[in-house]
Amino acid sequence: MVSRTATPAPPRIHRAWWVAAVVLGALVAAAGFRSSTGALLEPLESEFGWSRSTTSGAVTANLVIYGLTAPFAAALMERFGIRRVVAASLLLVAVGSGLTTLMTQAWQLWLLWGLAVGIGTGAMALVLGAVVANRWFAEAHRGLVTGIFSAAGAAGQLVFLPGIAALAMGPGWRYAALVVTVAAVLLVPLVLLVVADHPVDVGAEPYGAEAERPGTRPGPSPSDPAAPQQPTSAARLAVDTLRQSLRSRVFWILVGTFWICGWSTNGLIGTHFIPAAHDHGMPQTTAAGLLALIGVFDMAGTIASGWLTDKVDPRWLLFGYYGLRGLSLLAVPTLLGPDVQPNLFLFIVFYGLDWVATVPPTIALCRRHFGVARSGVVFGWVFASHMVGAGVAASYAGWVRSSTGDYLNAWLTAGGLCVVAAFACLAIAKTPQRGSWHPAGEESEVASIA
Repeated sequence: MVSRTATPAPPRIHRAWWVAAVVLGALVAAAGFRSSTGALLEPLESEFGWSRSTTSGAVTANLVIYGLTAPFAAALMERFGIRRVVAASLLLVAVGSGLTTLMTQAWQLWLLWGLAVGIGTGAMALVLGAVVANRWFAEAHRGLVTGIFSAAGAAGQLVFLPGIAALAMGPGWRYAALVVTVAAVLLVPLVLLVVADHPVDVGAEPYGAEAERPGTRPGPSPSDPAAPQQPTSAARLAVDTLRQSLRSRVFWILVGTFWICGWSTNGLIGTHFIPAAHDHGMPQTTAAGLLALIGVFDMAGTIASGWLTDKVDPRWLLFGYYGLRGLSLLAVPTLLGPDVQPNLFLFIVFYGLDWVATVPPTIALCRRHFGVARSGVVFGWVFASHMVGAGVAASYAGWVRSSTGDYLNAWLTAGGLCVVAAFACLAIAKTPQRGSWHPAGEESEVASIA
């Protein structure tokens, strides 16, 4: 009689998807926390008598710190792990948002909203999604997963922004700040329980990787290049990666175009769309609803962009995204009014589809030209330029509004910059240069098939 040993059945849902679900929740919450700023500008100005330049300055600090945190957060994740970094970031957001309810001076707004919330949300920015996609998913799935993570920003607007705007206009902006605090605290246990730093930590492989041969222990695979290696300080890793990247023309193009992306999204539309629409007689809650609607279409557009990135040259995708965005921004001054007209609704639909569709192809170009192992940190620096551009745009648009009484020049400037970015993307080489600074033994996705 032959005895048979039962082989444990593989889990129905791969652990990668559980990790992705919790990380997606953190990304949604972080995007919601950060996007709430536009809905709180006028309530804060009304209560404290602060000028638009003062509140826009705090938003600028938030955006710039949010962006500059990203490369160091990516390096911290390499050094200390995703789980600990995300949990600590959520707690920092909770503290920063909660303490704003006690503030009385403008410098406190800059400190809490700009610094604390900026660092906390910056550590949970799109760089987190790029790191998780690189570690937990094989190459064939990374574009789609990155698109899903990128859509989290839109989902954050959709989930949080209408409620925060309603609270700010009703019971008061302090209630809105406390909603952010509670949501951040509730996410911490989920992160600690579900998220693992690498597939090998739980005896798994990246989703989509080839199955291990029978009798072997699951471990790091070529699809999991971020498995722990030699400990390196987060700051040194981030700075060394930047220094090496600065030698690359491609890096400068990606930095410049993503700077313009931030200018035209988070900095201008994300911060000033609600007050700009209000200037034309539109109720603030209606404008907040339109901004949230951008988020609805952004989810579809970004996921579709991730799918396309796996199949189409990312340079041409970026050319189309930036070019069409620029043309649409030039039309905004003629669309705003007290009511939502069909042309304005069409702009909302298009801008939603295009909002962060640039992210998946930009991440793909980082992997292609700088290698998978360091691509998270490289994209961290590219993303930092995105938020610096957003910060400059937030202050610039606030200055335009204060000095001219409207936002016309802000819309025209952003539209022109996007057209420039579209043509700059075509200057990126299709294949990475030989002899680049990729870590020894690592090839890019293009060089490996060249």
